[in-house]
Amino acid sequence: MNSFFNFKKDFVDKDKSTQMFAIRLSFAFGILMLGIKWYAYYLTGSTAILSDAAESVIHIIGVGFAVFSLWYSFQPADEAHTYGHNKISYFSAGFEGALIILAAIFIIYISVKRLIFGIEISNLDKGTYFTFAASVINLTLGAYLVWKGKKTNSIILIANGKHVLTDSWTSFGVVGGLLLTWLTGWLPFDPLVAIAAALNILWSGGKLVRQSIGGLMDEGDKGIASSIKEILDKETMDKGLEYHQLKFRESGDVLWIEFHLLFPKGTLLEDAHNIATDLEVSIKKNLNAITNVITHLEPFELHDETHSAASRN
Repeated sequence: MNSFFNFKKDFVDKDKSTQMFAIRLSFAFGILMLGIKWYAYYLTGSTAILSDAAESVIHIIGVGFAVFSLWYSFQPADEAHTYGHNKISYFSAGFEGALIILAAIFIIYISVKRLIFGIEISNLDKGTYFTFAASVINLTLGAYLVWKGKKTNSIILIANGKHVLTDSWTSFGVVGGLLLTWLTGWLPFDPLVAIAAALNILWSGGKLVRQSIGGLMDEGDKGIASSIKEILDKETMDKGLEYHQLKFRESGDVLWIEFHLLFPKGTLLEDAHNIATDLEVSIKKNLNAITNVITHLEPFELHDETHSAASRN
C-alpha cells in the first residue's frame, strides 16, 4: 500500500511540474502573439486585427493570473485553508472569462465606431500573413494546453487552453474577413468580421464564467457521481455492507468524497476501520483524480434510532 501511495505522490509531483511548464509556455507564447498581432495592426489599421490584438492583451493578463493561481493551488493546506488552496482554480477561470467579455465589448464598440465614422486600411497582404501565422501557432498551443489540462485534471490549463483556441478561431475568422476585404475592396467587411469575432469571444467568456460559478457552488458532475456510485455499489456488495449519505465536491483538481458506511452490529472498530480503509484505497485507485475520502462508520441495527435521536436534539 505504501508503494502505491509513493507512486501516486511521484505522479502528482510530476503532474504539477508539467502544469507549471505548460502555463508558463502559454504566457511566453502569449507575449509573442501579442507582438505579432499589434505589428499586423500597425501595418494595416484593420479593425478586425485590432480586435484580435485586444483579445491578446486580455489573454496576457489572464494567463498572468493563471500562472499565479496554479502556483497558489499547489500550496499545502494551512490553518487558514484546511482544505488547501485548489479552489482558486475557479477564480482563475472566472477572472479570465470576465476579461474575455470586456475585450468583446471593447471590440464591438470600436467596430461600430469605425462603421459610423469611416474605415481606413492599408497593407492588407502583410497583415493577413502575420495574422494567419499567429492563428496556426495559437491553434497548436491551445490544443496542447487542453490536452495537458485533461491529462492532469487541471481546470486552469483547460480554461486557458480553451481561451487560446478561441483566440485561434477568432484569428482565422479575421483572416477570412481580411481576404474578403482584400478581394472585394469592400471595407465594411473588416469591422463586420470583427463584430462576429467579438460575439464568439463573448460566448467563450460567458462559458468560462459559468464554469467558475458552478465550481464555486460545488455543482456536481454527473459522470463523476456515476463513477463513484459504481465503485461503491460493487465494493459494498462484495463486503456485505451498505452505504448512504454520499456527497462529493471538486476543489480544483482535488475530489472530496464522503459517505456513511453501515456495518453489522458487533463489528470491532479495528475491523471496521480496516475495511473502510481498503474501500477508500479502491476508490482512489479507480478515479482519475487526486481524491480524499471520508467515511463515517455506523451499525446497521442502531442506525435509524441514532439518527432520529440526533435530529430531535
